[in-house]
Amino acid sequence: MLDFLQRPIYLEIDGIQGEKMPPKLEELYEQGMEAFTKNEYAIAEQAFLEILSTKPDFADIQNKMGIIYNQTNRPVLAVKAFEKAVELNPKYTEASLNLAVTLSEGGNYDRAREVFEHASHFAEKAAATPADAAKTMKPALDPFVKGKLADEHLHLGKLYYGMGLLDEAIDEYQKALRLAPTFADIITQLGIAFRDQGKHNEAIKEFNRAIESNPNFIPARLHLGITYYSQGFYGLAEEEWRKALKIHPDNSAIKTYLNFVRPQKS
Repeated sequence: MLDFLQRPIYLEIDGIQGEKMPPKLEELYEQGMEAFTKNEYAIAEQAFLEILSTKPDFADIQNKMGIIYNQTNRPVLAVKAFEKAVELNPKYTEASLNLAVTLSEGGNYDRAREVFEHASHFAEKAAATPADAAKTMKPALDPFVKGKLADEHLHLGKLYYGMGLLDEAIDEYQKALRLAPTFADIITQLGIAFRDQGKHNEAIKEFNRAIESNPNFIPARLHLGITYYSQGFYGLAEEEWRKALKIHPDNSAIKTYLNFVRPQKS
């Protein structure tokens, strides 16, 4: 395993870095994440629940459990898991958006809109910090190796993001992009982290860069619309979401966001 993945995983509880994750839980986390990425939800659920029985304050795992419950038609449990993730980390945008969509799909439109508004506006209060200076990438790496290294940095960045460590997440995403500068998924994750720090202009730049790299990459258009919405640019938000809906007409999240934006424009 690469050196930078040997770093201990830390939990963040109420904004304070917690104790080192014991080896058994670290192994369970890796097993759960591997199963989760393969949509093997029963295996992932078993691993994550075992982690939560010992460490219930892990917001990223609560969010993952919400996704599992949602995908396995258990919406009540999904809502509870997403709510717990947001309670643990109020700045966890992904969990808030997942909660909003799940509530909307269940007919709780007013509560869904309230959660969506919170997710789209909280970043305005975030204290932005200067970005780290870019480091020169060493040359002569094989393209396949670059791609694998980029994926590992992306994986580590998502871990940091899930624990609310935005500076560390951004650093990992930027390392990944120095290796794979056209990967739309990595660019989008960087944009999300910037937005959650309150750096809206940087976020918009990254989302547009992701769209330029891959015009059909739905998450970039969704999050660009959310960022526009948070700044009060409702027409621009609707425009991006309508473009996304043309690409993916059956996407329930896009339809939910469009429903949210209509009252703002009236």
